[in-house]
Amino acid sequence: MRPDPPELLAPAGDMETLYFALLYGADAVYAAQHEFGLRKTAKNFSFDELSEAVRTVHGHGKKLYLACNTLPRDDEIKKLPAFLESAADCGVDALIIADIGVLEMAKKYAPKTDVHISTQAGIVNSETARFFAQAGAKRIILARELTLEEIQAIRESLPREVEIECFAHGSMCVSFSGRCLLSNYLTRRDANRGDCSQPCRWPYFLCEEKRPGEYFEICEEPEGTFILNSKDLCMIQHIGRMADAGISALKIEGRAKTFYYCAVVTNAYRAAIDAWSDGEEKPPAWAVDELFKISRREYCTGFYFGGPPLDAAVSFEGGYRRDWEVSAVVQAAKGGRLYLTQRNRFFNGETLELLQPGKPAQTIRAAGMKDGNGLDIESCPHPMMCLSIRCDLPAPQGALLRKRTVACAAGVDI
Repeated sequence: MRPDPPELLAPAGDMETLYFALLYGADAVYAAQHEFGLRKTAKNFSFDELSEAVRTVHGHGKKLYLACNTLPRDDEIKKLPAFLESAADCGVDALIIADIGVLEMAKKYAPKTDVHISTQAGIVNSETARFFAQAGAKRIILARELTLEEIQAIRESLPREVEIECFAHGSMCVSFSGRCLLSNYLTRRDANRGDCSQPCRWPYFLCEEKRPGEYFEICEEPEGTFILNSKDLCMIQHIGRMADAGISALKIEGRAKTFYYCAVVTNAYRAAIDAWSDGEEKPPAWAVDELFKISRREYCTGFYFGGPPLDAAVSFEGGYRRDWEVSAVVQAAKGGRLYLTQRNRFFNGETLELLQPGKPAQTIRAAGMKDGNGLDIESCPHPMMCLSIRCDLPAPQGALLRKRTVACAAGVDI
């Protein structure tokens, strides 16, 4: 008998991304307020916006978890009582916490709100997991540095009501469970308080002590050596093995990513989880292919099947691969036309793909382009401009149009 399908947890850096996460199949979203979250670069939510977000999520029968997973200093922790009380008043379904002191304060100031222990806590063994369970945690988000066998052992040591969450997709940190000092050391931006400058993604050269100013390449890339630059995690081919290991929730990294990224990745993993629930051993091929149509690095399976020597998580290229871009968002489909809001410029007659929730992308042609006043146009150069194109395909509000920007090979096995 198969275990229950895992919850699909998607990132929500703002209200727009939250909307697309829900539309494209998330069971829950995780977000942050402007304080105490580990992604200062995301837009994040005010408490008024957070209340609206919770109402929206609950209106869809889904859940919202609030990140409170920085490691605050004494001057910051004084703000926590008011923060925790406000979060509870907003109705968030859980607080994601890394610090033991913050956990104790949450039990005092938000006693009716569930607590999820962040991956920042670095939980890699059963004793630590049981400690947090006994301290009141509803869910344990395990460190990324574990194999499936180790995760299963931790799962078996815990009461059944305590859930296990693990990352399934997205960027990975070179440091253990995100506990990194490199950004703070080089730029005075503290990664453990939400302000990482990502120096692990920078190119590096070797400088010999007695030859200051002379830099030597370490490997074959002329742009430098990305010795700290991890590949991206992708476990879409292994949903069943993650579920069999006792993982209750699969998490997509990316609160600083775009709404397009969130929609595409959530859509792909929704299809994969549903296929597995229906008895399929592999995800639909189109769902796997979708993950090659976002801004990404090379993929790997992280530590799930062994350490980095078995699947070296070091990428020999610095930037993201961006082979596709979102062109427009569908607002309505009627009278044989799609009514759109532009996101990136495209031209009358161009070949595009139409992506809808739960379906493979369909190729269409942007023909008969008109502006918002119904006048013929040859392109849509203005951000967020309203326009329409001829198309007989039905498409819901929130469907996406995109185009290939770089000729690229088909996706490879992950």
